[in-house]
Amino acid sequence: MRIAVTTIVLACAVALGACGSQQGNQVPKTSAFYRGSVLFRDRCAGCHTLSVVGAQGSATSIANRVKTNGPNFNIRKEKVEQALYAIRNGGFSGAIMPQNIVVGSNAQQVAAFLAAYSGRQAQKVPTTNITLSTK
Repeated sequence: MRIAVTTIVLACAVALGACGSQQGNQVPKTSAFYRGSVLFRDRCAGCHTLSVVGAQGSATSIANRVKTNGPNFNIRKEKVEQALYAIRNGGFSGAIMPQNIVVGSNAQQVAAFLAAYSGRQAQKVPTTNITLSTK
């Protein structure tokens, strides 16, 4: 009886442990960005956050931040050129991110994926048109 109860408790713990805020890859397999999304999830998710692939690697608050936490790409928009620069040079500071974590066409695919999917939860800032005086 005790073994059965222990087995049930362990099964419940495993099931609950699988639940969480992370979800699988939501990029369609038919998408041109799918391969880049898989590479990002496999190589970058430990340090970066991007919900579309279930990546939760960024710090959630200053209190729990560690030096390996990378930018949250839900709110930070990247262009292909910026992503390739960071991939090739170990981020923008060169301090933590490994250089060339992906290379060649894999780097291109990750950069294209990031350019397409990053920044989707970025705050929209209102703009105001300003007319300059010509006097």
